[in-house]
Amino acid sequence: MQSASDQWFDEAYYQRFYFDKKTSVVDQEHIERLGTFVCSYLKYLRVPVTRVLDVGCGIGLWKDVVQQQFPGCSYQGVEFSEYLCERFGWTQGSVVDYQSSAPFDLVICQGVLPYLSPADLKKALRNLGQLSRGALYLEAVTREDYERDIIDEDLTDPRLFRHRAALYRQGLSQHFSALGGGLWLSRQCSVPVFELECPGGGY
Repeated sequence: MQSASDQWFDEAYYQRFYFDKKTSVVDQEHIERLGTFVCSYLKYLRVPVTRVLDVGCGIGLWKDVVQQQFPGCSYQGVEFSEYLCERFGWTQGSVVDYQSSAPFDLVICQGVLPYLSPADLKKALRNLGQLSRGALYLEAVTREDYERDIIDEDLTDPRLFRHRAALYRQGLSQHFSALGGGLWLSRQCSVPVFELECPGGGY
């Protein structure tokens, strides 16, 4: 099994999943609600955020939100799609092996990992741990979500891998502690967190 080809993410892909309101999987209003939650929780925990990495940034819906919530922060958009890099000026790269000279305070990875094979997923989770020194926001549908019938398969790309949630948790737990709501706190971050603020405990 191989990860998604870069040829998948062409103009037609983004027209279907982002630009056409009838078939889009996300919009600016949704990201504003989600981003406000993510950033507000990090502010509550007093996680300092000056550098943000959005890996698999798509059309850049997170950019305005994080810059409004953290004025003056830098935003680095990284995309696998050559089409989007040419259109929006993002840095071309993959979550599997993208590297930076310094880690980021907040790493955003939304809807990217299910496109990876199991082997590449493990590499990507390890890489996310190296890229973040603060927090990670991660969104990825799992096999359990399909089994619970909470995925709209008419809107969801049928080419996604259906990895078990345990595979994600196993890879993430080496570098992060879960905070809930898709947020993970880097073990490099010295911010104190109460035991009951971490699902399952064990910070």
